[in-house]
Amino acid sequence: MTGILGKKLGMTQVFDESGKIWPVTVVEAGPCCIIQVKTKNNDGYEAVKVGFAEIRKEKNVNKPMKGVFTKAGLKPYRRLREFPMGDLKVGDMLTVDRFKKGDVISVSGISKGKGFQGVMKRHNYAGGPGSHGSMFNRAPGSIGASSYPSRVWKNKGMPGHMGSERVTVKNLKVVDVKVEQNLLLIYGAVPGAPGTYLEIRKED
Repeated sequence: MTGILGKKLGMTQVFDESGKIWPVTVVEAGPCCIIQVKTKNNDGYEAVKVGFAEIRKEKNVNKPMKGVFTKAGLKPYRRLREFPMGDLKVGDMLTVDRFKKGDVISVSGISKGKGFQGVMKRHNYAGGPGSHGSMFNRAPGSIGASSYPSRVWKNKGMPGHMGSERVTVKNLKVVDVKVEQNLLLIYGAVPGAPGTYLEIRKED
């Protein structure tokens, strides 16, 4: 599996060779630095720890993480994630040249926050009649019987905080790769608002 970290920049549209227009999300992917290589002997599993977005001020790095970067002899990075990739060593750089046009990828990130929402928006409830004084327009209605079970069932859809949670969207398509600019143009629903940090994976 190939993985890289990136940041969502926004959306645009591009034309392919046949003249078809594609709406795409522009993602700044890499360059990412290999911070640590984990092995079965030392850690019980094989993976590499990848860093993205350098931290310019060392005062913004806590002591445990400063020790990790000092041991590796590298500058501190803002985002760290692990990917099960091999044949890499500390200090190597990952760039978008590992991806190519037409690749199918999965993207993980924090979705847009919607704040406190009612059941119609949060759980797609139908609601009640909207006219003739029903006074039951967007309310959740009954949430359980009184005698049995004398409580609200677990996982009952209720109003509450919506969004701002980790989301993974699979089967997105790479429309174009701009290696010189470290950009991926992705067709599909990339989670998060512009500026969201993303994890991009290509399954081999």
